[in-house]
Amino acid sequence: MAQKKNSNRAFVLTAVIGSLLTMAMVTANSVWASRQTGVATNEAVSAVSSFYLEAMADRRAKTITNLINSSFDQMEKAIAYIADEGVDSQEALRDAIGKMESLLGLNRFALVDEDNIVYTQYTTYTGGSRHAFLSEGEITGRIISTVSLYGSSKQLCLTSPTPGLSILNRPFKACFVQLDIKDIVDLLAFDDQGRTHFALYSKKGGNLSGTELGPVISNRNLFDATQAFVPQQVLQEKRDNFENEREGSLSFASDGMDETLVYVPIQGTGWEMAVLIRESIIQEQIRDISEKTLANSRNQIIFTSVSVLTLAVVLLFQYRKLSRDKLKAERETSRAFQAMANTDSLTGIRNKHAYAENEAIINRQIQSGALEKLAVVIGDINGLKYVNDTLGHAAGDQLIKDASEMICHAFSHGAVFRIGGDEFVILLQGKGFDTMDEVIGALNRQVEANIKENKVVVALGYALLTPQDRQLSDVFERADNMMYERKKALKEMGAKTRVS
Repeated sequence: MAQKKNSNRAFVLTAVIGSLLTMAMVTANSVWASRQTGVATNEAVSAVSSFYLEAMADRRAKTITNLINSSFDQMEKAIAYIADEGVDSQEALRDAIGKMESLLGLNRFALVDEDNIVYTQYTTYTGGSRHAFLSEGEITGRIISTVSLYGSSKQLCLTSPTPGLSILNRPFKACFVQLDIKDIVDLLAFDDQGRTHFALYSKKGGNLSGTELGPVISNRNLFDATQAFVPQQVLQEKRDNFENEREGSLSFASDGMDETLVYVPIQGTGWEMAVLIRESIIQEQIRDISEKTLANSRNQIIFTSVSVLTLAVVLLFQYRKLSRDKLKAERETSRAFQAMANTDSLTGIRNKHAYAENEAIINRQIQSGALEKLAVVIGDINGLKYVNDTLGHAAGDQLIKDASEMICHAFSHGAVFRIGGDEFVILLQGKGFDTMDEVIGALNRQVEANIKENKVVVALGYALLTPQDRQLSDVFERADNMMYERKKALKEMGAKTRVS
């Protein structure tokens, strides 16, 4: 018994001494860390601002580069599609160009034949005088150029050669798209609350984006705006960097405020992406963080003194309970995140990610022969772009919700997914498969009535699984082709598909 008491006393003594030593170590470490934070605050300002701006500029520049590369890739797909489409009239060619604009998101997509005649979705015209790249004669590679339209409006023109392309017995030498710089700016914009500013510049320092680079430079020519604050030798170095598409930085002071900007070239465009921040903003933020750290350290010392003693008593008793609770919470969180990842935020139905998961499961069932009855229905909203352009995106979002509600109500025995802005997929098995013809017929009749009443119009296409299909995408492709035929029929019935 005495030995047991001595053991308990030794355990308690060890726990107390260990707790006191822990508190002393935490206190000393907190005081030292707080002092180090205060000393390092001013030294960190320049380093943080440069690193922050470099990352911001580089990320935005890469976003534009990725957009350009993606547009070129989509143009190649469009050309491959049109070449295989078997176009037999100018009207068919315009329809094919319009389809590629819609499906692949190509802005102002056009083709150019050997006589410099430009073919667009709506018209044809002689392009030699309107497009500088056509004056270069033979086009052997990709061309990126900046063009001005309608006065001050600027666009990025992406041109790609089309060797071997012949349509309507006429050889075509190139295709191109035109990206509005305003749309590019909208893609790059985010809520910086006045802390950072960005702008796109030409080689001569002219502002292409129309955005303001801080109060001093605003939207003026970069070099004209800073010549009063920067030595001419330094300014000339920056001019050379812009002219030769090199990256760099520029710091200056105005009205007692330090300004720092970083610029990086955007590959192939002749543009420079510049990002600016006032160092005082970072300094204030870091100082605020430092002061909060000091306050937190003091609170931490007090809290630690109490909590360490408490933990020494209850740790062994709580360990298992905390482990069980943590495991349960992680499982619940995992399920919640999975549900969020598979749910379309606008309509509340399953999204493209959920469809991909179901597609993988169904592909395995098809390949193993375990699946016999399956139908794929594709629904595409008519007139979404028309509504967005004429009534605004809020009305467009409501149209998507109304279409989703109509589809879900009709296919109550199917799995409904929204896989794109205006595109839905319904997978039908069991009762949904058996009643498919009746449901589609009723929904088509409702859609045709909706055309006259200016309500939701959805083009439907469907296909059934056959023994020859090896994966779900085979069925999807047939349903998609049928949907586009239905979309054309609805257009002939009066459904709006674009702004008049």
